[in-house]
Amino acid sequence: MNIAIIPARGGSKRLPGKNIKPLAGKPMIAWTIEAALDSGVFDHVFVSTDCENIAAMSMDFGAAVPFLRPQHLATDTATTNDVVTHLVEWFECEYKNDVSKIAILQPTSPLRSAQHIKEAVQLMKDKSARAIVSVCELEHPIQFCNQLGPNGSMAGFIKPTEIKRTQDFEPYYRLNGALYIFVREYVKKLSEIYSEGTYSYVMNAASSIDIDTEDDFILAEYYKTEK
Repeated sequence: MNIAIIPARGGSKRLPGKNIKPLAGKPMIAWTIEAALDSGVFDHVFVSTDCENIAAMSMDFGAAVPFLRPQHLATDTATTNDVVTHLVEWFECEYKNDVSKIAILQPTSPLRSAQHIKEAVQLMKDKSARAIVSVCELEHPIQFCNQLGPNGSMAGFIKPTEIKRTQDFEPYYRLNGALYIFVREYVKKLSEIYSEGTYSYVMNAASSIDIDTEDDFILAEYYKTEK
């Protein structure tokens, strides 16, 4: 069995209610649910949430929400690893069937499409991969980044040898949070996913927007309404 898990906790400090905030005419989470269902690659699409409103809206758009998360998985300290482990173990007990592959699809990545999911799954097959993780190219050279001291001094911020044109740097990539697909063996130990057998699925910057703030939301809505 291949399953998708959409983790959607009710609490959000920086953008309250973001998972069901209307985005281009739909609750934000609906875009991820529809992408997962339209991809046709999953036997089940689950939403894991502690919020009754999120649960109800998720079911309206076709996802399965078999339970509300127990309290210990609804806190700021609960990890994605904990949430995935809980749902996979529940599924295997309830359905008497083994899970072979799991996808984590965060609802805060509403521009990740069904096509992206299908391509990532195909890449996993082509590479005989144990996991696929989505990335995008870093918007600015990492050599232009550093920490600032308490007084804000920029002494030594950039090495003299690194002062050159942006196009002269080799590209770096960052996690974009849109797609994690992995075999059952990584359940309980997601921290080990960045190892031999894991490959990148590269997405463009527009599709990689991860909504955490109001500015992120405005940008995502712009791209959604422009398409």
